[in-house]
Amino acid sequence: MQTGVPQWAQATRLQTDHEAQIFYALALAVAADPEDKTYADQLKAGAILESLFQQEPTHPGLAHYIIHAYDEPALAGRALIAARGYAEIAPDAPHALHMPSHTFTRLGYWQESIDSNVAAAAAARRQGQTAEELHASDYETYAYLQTGQDQEAERIVESLPEIASRFDPGALLIGAGPPSAGFFALAAIPARYALERQDWHHAEHLAVRETSFPYTDAITWFARGLGAARLGHSAEAGEATAALTRIQEHLAKANELYWARQVEIQKIEVTAWSALADGQKSHALRDMETAAKLEDATEKSVITPGPLFPARELLGAMLLEINEPAKALVQFEATLRKEPRRFRPLYGAAHAAQLIGAREASAKYFRELLEVCAKADKPGRPELNAARKALGLSKS
Repeated sequence: MQTGVPQWAQATRLQTDHEAQIFYALALAVAADPEDKTYADQLKAGAILESLFQQEPTHPGLAHYIIHAYDEPALAGRALIAARGYAEIAPDAPHALHMPSHTFTRLGYWQESIDSNVAAAAAARRQGQTAEELHASDYETYAYLQTGQDQEAERIVESLPEIASRFDPGALLIGAGPPSAGFFALAAIPARYALERQDWHHAEHLAVRETSFPYTDAITWFARGLGAARLGHSAEAGEATAALTRIQEHLAKANELYWARQVEIQKIEVTAWSALADGQKSHALRDMETAAKLEDATEKSVITPGPLFPARELLGAMLLEINEPAKALVQFEATLRKEPRRFRPLYGAAHAAQLIGAREASAKYFRELLEVCAKADKPGRPELNAARKALGLSKS
């Protein structure tokens, strides 16, 4: 028996068939258990694909699947070579232009993600691939918001009605973006714009777009519920919680267990902040800790650059609200290990460290925030002025 060759390949005598090995690796990556934090299947798939990529460096499928295999926070760095080469391999394919941003997002390389998705959205628009255009726009919006470029994010939000007018989910599928990706982006982009900027009033009044993909409807209900809870509007938060409960139950009955869990996490987060608004601190913390543990045990879908609010980031924000900055710092740092260079946990960590007198840590996170936001709007978000003030820099 040959060593270093998968048993399946030896048994079927396909060890020289690169395409068969590629599809085997893809099957491993796609079927990987999201709760397996050893990433055994992803690593096995990636090893096969990387070996073949060394032999066929211009194979577009290999670059694509390497990015997917390593689309996990702990593994994303392994995909960087493939990510940076993929667009050159297939420069006219919208999805090839977009895919590197999966890796860039995982690593917090925001400008590279923006550049990838600007090109991808433009190519998709030229080719009539509207779902792909929306998908790229969601990743682009996410990156703009992490870098404080809110005006650019707003531009995308304002463009959505025109893009939506061209979106026909019943049309013959062109390109890699399925209808679900289009619906997801239509819900996620305005929700992200409101939540990342902590515009709770805007979030509470987002319009729900009912679709055949209930987990996309849940995005809007989550934003509405969190916005209402942060404003102390218990009735409106309760309405959102009820809607999320219905969606969760529907998804569970349909055996959409992954999405049922994601909606469950969203529902718990809304109830947690509602409880805090009602003065039930222990209840609120218990719920947020539950949401964080549930989210830790799963992974994001490839359809999204990331959750609207990572659960541990929300837990950190709650701990700041109740004047427990040392515990908040732990949660923000945990978020950054999984979601590096995100705006909110960077600021949260800097502010929490500042409150407990950890000057070096506070300065480190403030400096990183300003580095991430080098192209931010001016004067920009108040958090950036706070960072400049803390570091003794001018506000301009």
